[in-house]
Amino acid sequence: MHNHEMTRRAAIQVGGVAGLAAALGLAAAAPATATGASAFRRPAKGTEILDLGPAVVQFSLMAAVRIGDTLYVGSRNLNPVRIVAFHIPTQTVVATTELGTGHTIQALAADPSGRYLYAGVLQDAGGPQANLYRWDVFSLGTPIAAIGRIGDRDVRDLSVAPNGLVYAVGGGSGTAPALWEYSPVTGQVVNLGVPDPGATLARGVAASDTTVFFGAGSTIAGGGKTSRACLYAYDRSARKFTNITPTEMLPDPSIRDLAIFNDKLVVGTASSLEPSKVAAIDLANLGSYTIATSIGKTAKNFAIIDDNVYFANEFGVMVYSLTTNAIAQLEFEGPSLGEIWGVDSRNGKLLVTSGYGFIAEIDPVAKTSVAWDLGEAGAPADPQTVMGIAAGAGYAYVGGNGVIARHTLGTDEVLNMQAPGEAKDAIVVGGTLYTGQYSSQGIWKYDPGSGKPIHQVATFPAAQNRPLDVVWDDVNQLVLVVAQADTEGGGSLWTYDPATGESRSFINPIDNVQLVRAVATREGIAYLGGSLPGTGGPGTIVAFDPVAGKELWRIDPQLGAGTSALAVQGRYLYGLSRKGHAYVIDLPKRTIVHTADVRSVSNGFAAMVSNRGVVYGVSDTTVFRFDPKTFAVSTVLADTKGGWYSGSHITNDENGYLYTMRGRNLVRIDDHPRR
Repeated sequence: MHNHEMTRRAAIQVGGVAGLAAALGLAAAAPATATGASAFRRPAKGTEILDLGPAVVQFSLMAAVRIGDTLYVGSRNLNPVRIVAFHIPTQTVVATTELGTGHTIQALAADPSGRYLYAGVLQDAGGPQANLYRWDVFSLGTPIAAIGRIGDRDVRDLSVAPNGLVYAVGGGSGTAPALWEYSPVTGQVVNLGVPDPGATLARGVAASDTTVFFGAGSTIAGGGKTSRACLYAYDRSARKFTNITPTEMLPDPSIRDLAIFNDKLVVGTASSLEPSKVAAIDLANLGSYTIATSIGKTAKNFAIIDDNVYFANEFGVMVYSLTTNAIAQLEFEGPSLGEIWGVDSRNGKLLVTSGYGFIAEIDPVAKTSVAWDLGEAGAPADPQTVMGIAAGAGYAYVGGNGVIARHTLGTDEVLNMQAPGEAKDAIVVGGTLYTGQYSSQGIWKYDPGSGKPIHQVATFPAAQNRPLDVVWDDVNQLVLVVAQADTEGGGSLWTYDPATGESRSFINPIDNVQLVRAVATREGIAYLGGSLPGTGGPGTIVAFDPVAGKELWRIDPQLGAGTSALAVQGRYLYGLSRKGHAYVIDLPKRTIVHTADVRSVSNGFAAMVSNRGVVYGVSDTTVFRFDPKTFAVSTVLADTKGGWYSGSHITNDENGYLYTMRGRNLVRIDDHPRR
């Protein structure tokens, strides 16, 4: 096991909510009845809501590309979506433009003239909206313009051919990804075809004078009969796809990124069961290539200096020598880079865009660096959509992209702790925070009384990359985390013993296709809720001994949908399905004693917690509770419009206060149900 610990300098940034909120024009730590809360319906009678202000505030990013002396950076999970222009010589943000749709920019590309910056957005499901944009960077005061849409919901990568035609790839629409072409002359977006019907996501495209290269696979919703890494060459004259995937890359789940440098196509994979690969393919002979096994599980964001190709993965920056066909990690003096979303070269140095919100300029020869914080440079920081929430011992913690915000309850102090990836869920035990960290980051720990920064305490098989639910087993004194394997299908249960540091994982405890969406515990038994990706059933419930590592019994609620959330109160296990049905299982009798349609308050992702003797649930729109005798559902707080990134969450502290989201603000709920 590798224990990772952030340096104190890199791990902690302190700021006050009051000052930050004033800069944003928001109210901090205000009661629910204060100005700004009128957009939401009042809570149930006798329920008190305290607005704790923006949950996580940071300039969050997911893409970067250099044009001349300016680095253009695309935002992530901010509203509105925006691009900032960071002028490298002066280290200042010289322009900002806002996009009218989407929530995140992952794809940026420049045209050969350097005049136009193209952007593609990730967006929520909905009607036909623009997801392609173009900004005239010769006139930075001119707003970015929507130019059309590809049929796939999300744009994951863009490339501009030497003749100005734009090519886009993505996914997210429930169909296999296509290759799309935009012509600046006609203004039309055309579907050039689906090269691989088994692929679920395309994240790499690169265009030359004659050929467009399309890289895809099944990084999300993998397993089963979905495709693995696939690389296609599209002949623009013949309008035909040819599979050119290097044999050595076929076992990997997906092609992660592509780039053309001089006479080479550089290809990187995303992997899970073994290290990723990087290949350099001869453009004049697509069957001729060199390939090297990398370090880590991904290879993305390529840049070149002389004969060295630099790229990013979870360990930092790697260097691939085209001369020796060898890969090594780039060592340098400087900050931890966290998740990297851009690698560019300029004047013999590298510009690395960190998900922590800064740009690092690295001299690969001198092995030195300088870093420029984008917020300090003028990038606007706004409340993010958020991941998991945990509370206890006087603090509330909220997970964002590359950051966990610690709210000191009763004050306006917020402390941002850098942590790689995303804290998908978390729990506070004895004052110590334990998180399930995406992607493939395992369990991280933060003890505010120790003086140590947050650090990793347990790792698990890399394919088990997406933690979904974290609970505390009080009988066995174990942290329990359940997870999804994005690329392989199925999922797992993780255990961590804080007293001994021992960790274990149980792969596919339900079956080899169902991920493990939720976990609850009673008398030392873990109850696991299964699901297929999406809303798919059967949603099997398995009683599992986390110490012996064996199944005790199972039951199928027969609701035709996957599990959304689980919670235990007394002898009863409460469950929610992904399609908005509730059920209750009498655990000693192992029978279902109640089912109900609760779509009026919950549909899709939801969460539950047992608090003050009753079970509470939360969805995107509503906080609700179950009557402990009749199991009937009643609304506690409606129209929350929670600013969630990957599903709703609700938690409680030792005082019985509930914490969740209303809009993009963290709220505390004091509810006293009749029992």
